[in-house]
Amino acid sequence: MKTIAIVGAGAGLGMSIAKKFGQNGFRVALIARNEEKLNQLVIELEQLGIEAASFQADILNKEQIEMAFAAIKEKYGFIDVLEYSPTPSFDSVAPTLDVTEENALYQFQYNVLGALSSVKQVLPDMLDKQSGALLFTTGGASVHPVPMMGNVGIAISGLRNYIFNLNSELTDKGVYAGHLSIGIWMQPNSGVQDKIADIWYDMYTRRDRVEEFITEDKV
Repeated sequence: MKTIAIVGAGAGLGMSIAKKFGQNGFRVALIARNEEKLNQLVIELEQLGIEAASFQADILNKEQIEMAFAAIKEKYGFIDVLEYSPTPSFDSVAPTLDVTEENALYQFQYNVLGALSSVKQVLPDMLDKQSGALLFTTGGASVHPVPMMGNVGIAISGLRNYIFNLNSELTDKGVYAGHLSIGIWMQPNSGVQDKIADIWYDMYTRRDRVEEFITEDKV
């Protein structure tokens, strides 16, 4: 049985991804800061017949990330898929003219360094096994500049560059790296999250493209 670790798991898209992969034979490891919310998600998944477990970690804390992944490996063994999709709080977002060294650094730590810390925990094993996938979900500002997302765009466009480089380096090593950029607002309970999860699973299974940019006409 395969295992997917979802970093930044929440009740929206993270849960939809968990359900999609879980319904296709995956065990689900959920990683986020709020342990109470994580436990509720685990209960919901188990009610659907999906094996799941929660692992608390703050994405800004490298040691906590290391501990969470160590616990996942102890429980499930090899991690087949890493999906990275933490969403920064709205009050941490700064429009272009309000970008400062401090708020730009925060988004870089949150989006880029958190991703690097997570990848570090799974990629060596994937390379040894010549199997696995690294999936990264970001906002539309990673592809098309969005002035109201000034500091976020700086970080996630850099993360996108890293993802494309990963894809190039790993293609002949059995490991897939992909990026899904969401260029729409996702309303709760709209069903859009489930459709995006379907796109992710298609990208994971086909491995025929490094990126999808989600627009209204795709969902």
